[in-house]
Amino acid sequence: MDRGKQRKRNLDARLSERASASRPSLGQGGSPQEKSNINRPETVSRSRAIANGRSPQVSNGQPNRRPITRSRQRVRSRPILSKPVLYAMRLLIFGIGISVIVGIVLSVLSPANREFAGASQTVQQNARRSRIAKVPAPWKLQEPIAPLQTEISTLAAQDTKLKPGVFLIDLDTNNYVDVNADRIFAAASTIKVPVLVAFFQAVDAGKIRLDEELVLKQEHITGGSGELQGYKPGSKYPALEVATKMIVISDNTATNMLIDRLGGLAPLNQEFQAWGLAHTVLNNPLADLEGTNTTTPKDLSKLLALIDKGELISLRSRDRLLHIMRQTKTRSLLPSGLGKAAVMANKTGTLGAMVGDMGLVDMPNGKRYITAVLVERPRNNSKAQELIRQISKTTYQYLAKPAPTPESTSAEKSPQKTTSSQSPQPATSSN
Repeated sequence: MDRGKQRKRNLDARLSERASASRPSLGQGGSPQEKSNINRPETVSRSRAIANGRSPQVSNGQPNRRPITRSRQRVRSRPILSKPVLYAMRLLIFGIGISVIVGIVLSVLSPANREFAGASQTVQQNARRSRIAKVPAPWKLQEPIAPLQTEISTLAAQDTKLKPGVFLIDLDTNNYVDVNADRIFAAASTIKVPVLVAFFQAVDAGKIRLDEELVLKQEHITGGSGELQGYKPGSKYPALEVATKMIVISDNTATNMLIDRLGGLAPLNQEFQAWGLAHTVLNNPLADLEGTNTTTPKDLSKLLALIDKGELISLRSRDRLLHIMRQTKTRSLLPSGLGKAAVMANKTGTLGAMVGDMGLVDMPNGKRYITAVLVERPRNNSKAQELIRQISKTTYQYLAKPAPTPESTSAEKSPQKTTSSQSPQPATSSN
């Protein structure tokens, strides 16, 4: 009790001292009324309330508008998760980060990934070499057309001075005729068809525009067929016009312009090999009167078959290519053996020791076929052209026949019924 009273007295003394220090003295302008207010009970109660942290009240018992509180103390919030859980989560995150880093390092150093990266680079290089990313599908042949092959072989053997090679494929069935079709011949102007395909590949790849102007250079000009050889170096022609002249009038100078624009002989030969043309090679620019550029009837037929299926160039380029080949001026070989309603896109090739023709035929009965006939001959022997016409006519007449029906086929195979009093009779065809 004594200690409580003593505390109270000490507190009253301190409050009195603070009040005395804060008010002016009478000599400094303070009034006797102010001095008397210091020791009033209300003042002492107010001071005690402030010291004890309570809201002081005025004499009428109403609370003050601005309560005075103790100094704010920082309140610590309780953690949501306990410390062991937090440590476990940190370790988990750290472990995941380490695993990701280690996985990346191992994937970079893995031999399998190195091989894959090397293979990817090889594929990219091959794609850059090729003017079109599309790879031709395997060429699948079905059965030989035995009767037609026999007829053509008979024609080919009539003149031993002529050495023909023939390949034909029925595009509806993939049945074929092969008479010395892998024999290597001088290509002559038939080599212009693979060059035309390479040109349209470059167009599809955006490397050449059809309206791009090609400049005629002195080294392009050559003899033989064509009209551009008569123009001055420095003349300019749209690329599509140059390609058209190469086929339609077999312009040798136009061919050399395209070969130059496509990168030269070596890149073109790489493309021919990529297409599966094993024996089609450009060894020299045109006119190549010595016959160093080579091909085979099977290579030329395979190329047209791939074009027909859209394997090497776009459908739009395929249509342009066939449209150009249908305008070929020389129509005296394979086209002359066709019926009047047939349409053929063809390209001929002629040298003193060789003559040939190749192309795609659309028949009025809806059938389509590709044929290539190359003939090695004594110099300028005209019998070679006649042989090509005969082979074309024989082929067309055979394929123009109506296809046998199942009934006719069964009638040919089944013998006629006989009685016991009659001897068996040979079967007769319904045709």
